[in-house]
Amino acid sequence: MTMRVLLIDDHALVRKGMEELLRSRGVDVVASAGSGEDGIKAAQELKPDIILLDIKMPGMTGIETLRRMRELGIATPVLMLTMSREDADLHGALKGGAQGYLLKDMEPEELVPALKVAISGGNVVAKEMADTLARLVQGKARLNEPARQPAPIADLTPRETEILSHLAEGQSNKMIARELNITDGTVKLHVKSILRKLGMRSRVEAAVFAVENGFGRKRNATI
Repeated sequence: MTMRVLLIDDHALVRKGMEELLRSRGVDVVASAGSGEDGIKAAQELKPDIILLDIKMPGMTGIETLRRMRELGIATPVLMLTMSREDADLHGALKGGAQGYLLKDMEPEELVPALKVAISGGNVVAKEMADTLARLVQGKARLNEPARQPAPIADLTPRETEILSHLAEGQSNKMIARELNITDGTVKLHVKSILRKLGMRSRVEAAVFAVENGFGRKRNATI
C-alpha cells in the first residue's frame, strides 16, 4: 500500500525538492502546503498517513501548527523536518505530540525508512540531536520555557507508577514486559493510560517528565 504524505513548509523550493524525492521513491505526496493554516486544512480533508512539518515558519510556526492539529483531534503521525538544532525546538516538538524530529540535511535514503518507523508508532530523532535528547531526558537542557504545571501523579496506579520508572530509564515495551513478567500488549495499554492521565502525547515526553520528578533507578536514561 502506497504511503500518503502531507508536506508543510513555507519554502516553495524545499517543498518541490521533497515532493520529487518522495515520489521518486514511490511515496504519494497528497498535498504540499506553504503555511500552518493551509496544512491543517489539508490534514483534515485528505487524512494522510503522515505529515512532514517545518518548524521555522512565519505566522503560525510548526510547533503551533502541531499543537493546533492535536487540539482539533488530528492524530496523524507528524515528523518535524527542520534545520533547527535548538533544544527548545526539539522539546517543544516532542511535547506537542510529534512522532519524531528530522534535520533537512539528512541523507535522502534515510527519509522513507524514518517515515515508515513513525507510521508504525515508533519515535524517530535525528542522530545529530541525540545529545540534546539525552539532556532533555536528564532534565539538563536549557529550554527558556515557563515551568511545567504539576501533572496528577497521584492518579497513577502502582503498576503505572512502576512502568513510568522504567520509561525514565528509556526502556522499550519489550524490555519492561520482560522485567515485569507481563505481555507487551499490557505494557502498551499501561503506557497509553499513563499518557492520558498525565496529559502527555508521547512516551518521550513522559520519560522527560519522569526523570525531572525523580523516577527511575538510573539518572542517565536515554530514549
